Amino acid sequence: MNNANTRPIRLGRISYTNAWPVFHHFDPARLPFPTEVHSDMPSTLNRKLRTGDIDLAAISSYAYGISSDSYYLLPNLSVSSFGRVQSILLFLKSPLEKVLHGTIALTTTSATSVNLLKIIMEKFYGGKPVYEDAEPSLEQMLENADAALLIGDHAIRASWTNHGYRVLDLGEVWNIWTGQWMTYALWAVRKETALRYPEAIREIYEGLTASKSLSQENIGPVADKALAQIGGTADYWNGYFGSLRHDFGAEQKAGLKLYFQYAKELGLMDGEPDMAELPLPYLLDNLSNRR
Repeated sequence: MNNANTRPIRLGRISYTNAWPVFHHFDPARLPFPTEVHSDMPSTLNRKLRTGDIDLAAISSYAYGISSDSYYLLPNLSVSSFGRVQSILLFLKSPLEKVLHGTIALTTTSATSVNLLKIIMEKFYGGKPVYEDAEPSLEQMLENADAALLIGDHAIRASWTNHGYRVLDLGEVWNIWTGQWMTYALWAVRKETALRYPEAIREIYEGLTASKSLSQENIGPVADKALAQIGGTADYWNGYFGSLRHDFGAEQKAGLKLYFQYAKELGLMDGEPDMAELPLPYLLDNLSNRR
């Protein structure tokens, strides 16, 4: 980085498996500048990027939507699905008719999933449940609630247990009602960081997209890592990663735009989020002009 006031670029990495394909082959130690990697839950990364404690991160789509003026999107990177996502699950202890006007215990680890649930419950099904935040433990969540929302690896592990509850996959429900893709996470960089360190951000972006491409060509190493660290079966993980898409093209953008529209209609966000992508060639031209 050609700047006298250099400091490490602070990169946020979602710890959930759904983002692993983008990070698996990315090695920040190979970058020609210092980089700090902060691995955490989406909700923590959302907050850290908003406050400037990190510079670039995979964050919840909803968190991007409410702070889009401060960020650029990294082009063609997301966590999306067309239908089942298998890791954003609503476990129903009571019949759906009761859940719609009952109590739902919510995980606090992702803003996108919580607001997707509210869209499904209130806009699609016409319900008005009471939402209560809870730690991500299925049995404890359902002690005093009619249903419980789990996401990420907590949802995956719970789906493997013989719990006897009806389960709604929120990606599948969204797709049935809208016919659209659903995008759960995006990669965003703070605008001031992109303007100050354009070469560094470009190199990180190129490293992430290269990792994504390698994972798309062969998901085996990522699935093997998940099998070793989380359990399950090879067939499960191959199917799980096969149902996810990490691109962010026109179809994914259309689905996310609809999600933002519904969130606005329900009063969950204000205004129309600006999906402005990082203008990489422009930034590098600017850098050349300043030399």
